[in-house]
Amino acid sequence: MKKGVVEVRVRYAETDQMGVVYHSNYLNYLELGRVEWLRSLGYSYAELEKKGVLLPVVHAELNYRFPARYDELIRVETEVSSIGKSLIEFSSQLFNEKDALVLKGKVRLVCLNADAFKPISIPEDLRSLISDVMNV
Repeated sequence: MKKGVVEVRVRYAETDQMGVVYHSNYLNYLELGRVEWLRSLGYSYAELEKKGVLLPVVHAELNYRFPARYDELIRVETEVSSIGKSLIEFSSQLFNEKDALVLKGKVRLVCLNADAFKPISIPEDLRSLISDVMNV
């Protein structure tokens, strides 16, 4: 299984009054992980959208372990944990600069037809790409 790895520095605007990353901002980090994972395989969300395919999040699960703070460099590790007919589930782990586990997350996305907003099968080129990576 190929893991995507991307780093992001925590910006001041992403923190709360306690100086830690505000809980909903972790969803942005998970999105960054998914987008960059696909990009590392030579595929982009923009390509999907040009084909009339959307990938909205339909389920998110976050397990907070350790606070991330302003100006820390966070490493986001992402992989596909399962793939169905129209669903893709990504699993991510976030680590701080000291390698402490900050967060574990899972996000499920569904393939939709952009015009009808109805579920469709994952495009074959994307399915094939993900399947190849999952079998590594």
